[in-house]
Amino acid sequence: MKILLALALLGASTGTPAVAAPDAGAIRWHQCALDAHDEEGAALDAAGAECGDLDVPLDYGRPNGRKITVALSRVKARGERIGALVINNGGPGGPSLAAPIERPEVMAVVGQHYDLIGLDPRSVGRSTPVDCKLPFAAWPWGAGSTRASYARSVAIQADVAQRCTAEAGSMLPYINTRNTARDLDRVRSALGERKISYLGYSYGSYLGAVYLQLFPGRTDRVVLDGPVDPNTYGPRLVRQVGPANEDNLRAWATWAAARNSTYGLGTTQRQVLAKIDRLYRHVATHELEIGKHRVGEGLLPILLWASLNDDRDQSRGEAAVIINNLVKAVDGPVEPDANLGGFLDAVLSPAMSQLISAQTAIACGDRAAPRDPQVYWRDIQAHRATEPHFGALTRGISPCAFWPVAPQEPPTRIANAERALIVAAENDPRTLYANAAVLRQGISGSRVLTLQGARKHGVFGEYGNACADGKVIAYLKSGVLPVHDQTCAQ
Repeated sequence: MKILLALALLGASTGTPAVAAPDAGAIRWHQCALDAHDEEGAALDAAGAECGDLDVPLDYGRPNGRKITVALSRVKARGERIGALVINNGGPGGPSLAAPIERPEVMAVVGQHYDLIGLDPRSVGRSTPVDCKLPFAAWPWGAGSTRASYARSVAIQADVAQRCTAEAGSMLPYINTRNTARDLDRVRSALGERKISYLGYSYGSYLGAVYLQLFPGRTDRVVLDGPVDPNTYGPRLVRQVGPANEDNLRAWATWAAARNSTYGLGTTQRQVLAKIDRLYRHVATHELEIGKHRVGEGLLPILLWASLNDDRDQSRGEAAVIINNLVKAVDGPVEPDANLGGFLDAVLSPAMSQLISAQTAIACGDRAAPRDPQVYWRDIQAHRATEPHFGALTRGISPCAFWPVAPQEPPTRIANAERALIVAAENDPRTLYANAAVLRQGISGSRVLTLQGARKHGVFGEYGNACADGKVIAYLKSGVLPVHDQTCAQ
């Protein structure tokens, strides 16, 4: 979910340099930049990384059958080495090849002791990709306020499923988290590691939990940041977060009201929220004209959702500028600032097709979704009063209602005695804080580190909290979990 609506414009290249044929199961290492235009690869090369490709079975039930490729990067430890740390940025469907050079303040410390491994999961990024050739980022999409707008959202999701069937049907049965965890163990073996350490954000916490369940005893130190509830993860993974996002919107409105002289959105929380409500009433009948783009009922809640994910002043200020642009567009066309314009360019074009395709394939492959569109409509209607801004998004229908193949395995039940440090922000608007307790119960050797009061999805190396960062680094260095759960102040 962390990368659910990210603005990274993803490539889907699976090309590799010409090298001698390796032994089976060997990683083919090479420089990271694929060509002169590959900025991500150039940045990895500049950081001293090497990139590689590993062939894995498409279908682990037929290990000698068709192979696909998973792509990874490695920045070797610069000091006294503890082991290899695999990093997953979340998603589902989020690329992680560049993870070793992201979050530079904490990775500069962690990278003294670990080989930092970035891995694009199967179907994602430079690994053999799934790409449904989507004309825009169609999931998630708001259901709007009426039967007619909901019918449009249903048609959009059915179209996604149809496109994925046509473009990637042969791969869809094998795109799921359990197979990604199996790939991860192939990577562990190919790296020559008896055990690996793991850092997973958001969906990456679920991937990490599944790996612990399927491969007990093969991890050293594990950090799961922004924990997902493994009992409810799947196509409806954000169904329960509407109330938290309504609360997050109110908190942001209070912040913006205290800065009316800067943003001009009102002097009280009520006044700011009134402008948000005016936006919703307007798009129920007329689209907003933002530069070359049009924003209607399906897209408006996504803009708010994507903007209000971080309670630090800079992020809240960027959200206020975006929302001010939207408010002005009620009275006529406006030209967007670079942030809003870039978002719309990405979402309303094929630029995010590969990311959304992989996200959809993984979620639909992990857990079945209700097939009856009326289930979602009734759910939205039952919660409109309490979730007026986000319920039509978080409770909406997905392509999984029309998916051509059923999940090939049941959802993974997490029940083990492995060890992990679970990191959770108390007011995370994406993965609810209550998830930490659920995951702690499933991984009985784990401990929870709580960042009190924070409204942020992703803590370690992302929020700038010295206490939380210090405790995670101390664990990664020592391998010793705290005796009890711990907290840090915001």
